[in-house]
Amino acid sequence: MANLSTLQPPSPGFKRFSCLSLPSIWITGMPVPATSVPCPSAGPQRTMKVLLLTGLGALFFAYYWDDNFDPASLQGARVLLTGANAGVGEELAYHYARLGSHLVLTAHTEALLQKVVGNCRKLGAPKVFYIAADMASPEAPESVVQFALDKLGGLDYLVLNHIGGAPAGTRARTPQATRWLMQVNFLSYVQLTSRALPSLTDSKGSLVVVSSLLGRVPTSFSTPYSAAKFALDGFFGSLRRELDVQDVNVAITMCVLGLRDRASAAEAVRGVTRVKASPGPKAALAVIRGGATRAAGVFYPWRFHLLCLLRRWLPRPRAWFIRQDLNVTAAAAA
Repeated sequence: MANLSTLQPPSPGFKRFSCLSLPSIWITGMPVPATSVPCPSAGPQRTMKVLLLTGLGALFFAYYWDDNFDPASLQGARVLLTGANAGVGEELAYHYARLGSHLVLTAHTEALLQKVVGNCRKLGAPKVFYIAADMASPEAPESVVQFALDKLGGLDYLVLNHIGGAPAGTRARTPQATRWLMQVNFLSYVQLTSRALPSLTDSKGSLVVVSSLLGRVPTSFSTPYSAAKFALDGFFGSLRRELDVQDVNVAITMCVLGLRDRASAAEAVRGVTRVKASPGPKAALAVIRGGATRAAGVFYPWRFHLLCLLRRWLPRPRAWFIRQDLNVTAAAAA
C-alpha cells in the first residue's frame, strides 16, 4: 500500500489523463511512465463518424450526379413562362428558345417583354408570343392561360416565376402590402395552375414553381413575402399528393433559389443583406433541368438543400447566425 504522505505530484513531462493516455502512477515515490492506451469507445465512435459522413457524402453525390436530362425532350415543347421580362425569367426564356420550345411569355412590362421576345426569335425559338399582364389583378391569370392555350393549342410546361415586392409608397409589413403580396406571389400562382391543369393533365405535363429559400427557412424582416412563399410550398406539396393518389400524371417541381439576379431585387435589399444574388443563367438552367427530368425539388445553389435539412434538425437557430448576413438597423427601417 502506498504511503499517502509520500505521494508527489507528477512532473511536467508526464501527460495528463486523456482518452488516449493514462496518467503516471506514483507508488511510494517511484514514477511509472504513462502508457498510451486507447479508449475502449474511441475506435467505434470514430468509425461511426466516418461511416456517417461517407454515407451523407454518397447521398448528396448520388442526388446531384444522377442526371438524365435530355435537351431534345424540350424541342417543340409548349411553355407558358411568367415573370419573363428580367433576371432568372429572362434567362429561362433564352434557354427554352435555344432548346427549340414554343413559348408564351408574360410579365407586367410590355417594352421589356418585346425585347425578350426578339432575342428569343434570334436564338431559334419556333414560336414566341407575349402578353403583358399584372398579376396583382385577380382577372389576369385566367386571361394569360387562355391566351397561351389559344396560341399554342395546349401546354406541356407551366413555369411560374413572377414575383412582386411591396407596392411603391407602402411599408413592407402593412396589411395593405401583405394582401398585395399574397395576390401576386401566391393567389395568382393558384389561379394560373387551376386554369392550366386540365391541359397539363392531357399532355402529362409539368408544373415548375420557382420559389425562394424564404419559403423553407424563415428569416427576419420578410414576414409577408416569406408567408407567401411558405404558402406556395404548402399548396403545391399538397397538390402533388392529390395528383398522385388520383393517378394524374402531372409533375410538380419546386425550385428553391436564392436572391434573384435582377436589378429590382438588388435595389430592394441594398444595404439590408450581404447575401449575393444567384447568377441568372446558371439558376435558370438548374430550373429547366429539374422541370424536364420531373424532379420533385431543385436547389440553387446546391447548399440550400443542406440549409433546408438543417432547418428541420435545428428549428430555432440562434440570432447570431441570422445577423451575419443581415443589416438589422436597415432592415427594421424598411
